[in-house]
Amino acid sequence: MSLAYPIPATVRAPFSLARWRRPLLTWFDGIEEGWAVPLLLIAFVAVWSVYFVIAYADGDLHPDVLETWTLGRNLAWGYAKHPPLMGWAARAWTEIFPLTNWSFQLLAMTNAALALWCVDLIARRFVRGDKRAVVLLLLMLLPVYQFHAERFNANAVLLPTWPLATYCFLRSFETLDMRWAVAAGATAALAMLGKYFSVFLLGGFALAAICHPQRRAYFASLTPYVSVVTGLVALAPHIYWLATTGAQPCVDAWVRHAGKALGPSVIDAALFALAAVLMLAVPAAIWARMAKQRAVTVVQQFATMEPGLRLLFVIGTGTIVFPAITAIALGTDMLAIWSLQGLFLFIIVMVCGARRPIDRKASVNLAAWVGGLALVTAFVAAPAHALYRNSHPFGEGRNFYQQAADELTRRWHAETDAPLRVAGGTDDLAFALAFYSPDHPVYDIRLVHPITERLPLDASFDDGWAAMCFSGDAYCAASLQKVAARAPRFIRYEIVVESSLLGQAGASGRFVAFLVPPTSKKVTPPSSGVEDFSAVRRTHTKWERKTSGGVPMD
Repeated sequence: MSLAYPIPATVRAPFSLARWRRPLLTWFDGIEEGWAVPLLLIAFVAVWSVYFVIAYADGDLHPDVLETWTLGRNLAWGYAKHPPLMGWAARAWTEIFPLTNWSFQLLAMTNAALALWCVDLIARRFVRGDKRAVVLLLLMLLPVYQFHAERFNANAVLLPTWPLATYCFLRSFETLDMRWAVAAGATAALAMLGKYFSVFLLGGFALAAICHPQRRAYFASLTPYVSVVTGLVALAPHIYWLATTGAQPCVDAWVRHAGKALGPSVIDAALFALAAVLMLAVPAAIWARMAKQRAVTVVQQFATMEPGLRLLFVIGTGTIVFPAITAIALGTDMLAIWSLQGLFLFIIVMVCGARRPIDRKASVNLAAWVGGLALVTAFVAAPAHALYRNSHPFGEGRNFYQQAADELTRRWHAETDAPLRVAGGTDDLAFALAFYSPDHPVYDIRLVHPITERLPLDASFDDGWAAMCFSGDAYCAASLQKVAARAPRFIRYEIVVESSLLGQAGASGRFVAFLVPPTSKKVTPPSSGVEDFSAVRRTHTKWERKTSGGVPMD
């Protein structure tokens, strides 16, 4: 049972190529030779990694990325807020690459390239040559595989796992082979370990199988049941972890996203679907112009669409409709960004469903536009972004993470020879301190605002700890003050740092820091429980003079 239809050889329109277009013509000729797509993905990773290195030259990693790394330090079958796949991936990456900004930017783009490669696995089941490349080029026009992927978190890990699971399901459906059935179940479990939102992809699989003309042959075979059993076996350790830990990620998701009234839920569901449509509008318009298709032609082609493509279309529809229905039925949030990892399904159907050959000149023009846009973004827009952000800092304070962590660590070692082992404070700053401090302390949930209000009276931090709050966050500072007051000695002071780009001074960031030295180490006896605040401020007068016009990071 094959879902792929016979594909004619690439049709090349006779036309005269300008000299600069000839390398692109050679590249298109290499698609079926096996080297062109890997080269495209390598170039994609290289150019966009350069963009993020330049654009964020005066900014550190997003808190989501720092959280991902923090979770991965402890290999477990689950974490308090998320399934474990993103933490596992970050841990594996840092076994090879250093803990630097560029390393995680490279991880993000490598993950996006892997996603595109998995998409190509599906596309090549239906088309050859130019159309395979067009699928990838149209996807590269979306911000999904660059700016959305840059935040390597639970959403980003779905970019490769969804097309990989879809490919294995497609192969198992068309071949009824037990090996592909096992692969389908295992990759579906992998997607679930990335984010529970993947349940809607699995629902799309079930819906597509039920709606397919060959459903009887599929469900009469062992294939779907082998897939289900394999998936459950693969998920068993995580399910056990959920059962023994109170299903923390599920509880956290429910607390953060549920409880909406019917009206707001309907609006969220509508915006969720509308966002997917709007994201697809640009590639759809470009493809319609390339393929010279009219609306009537599209409808006619859809009516006679090859069964395998119709299967993909139903899966994609399920990933949009099922979340919208869930949002309305359960009164939950349904953020537009949660639809992004499934858009590839519609692009594949759109391109592969057109039976008319593409004019090679149109394909070359598309490749030139995509490549040119990426290069302009990397070498023109990126420096402009860096220059802007030097004086207009990110709202989450990421311009100052590394400087603040270095200063706090320096202060710590001025008080004790022991390494800094425990970090806390405002959530984002605790992640940043754990990542950027040379000592890489452990993020301790007991010291993270606002958990500190529920800290047990007998809690002990014999190794000491350090924590930071944003200046102006009175609640965080008051909470940490209560915890610090239980120690024999603590120090509270202000850190003021300034961003800079190529020697050009930028914005300033202000933080309140707490330092509790280890009780088991000999430290210099303090004159009082809290270090004199005015003396600390005098230490930082050089920063104050430079940044008198700076804006506190509240």
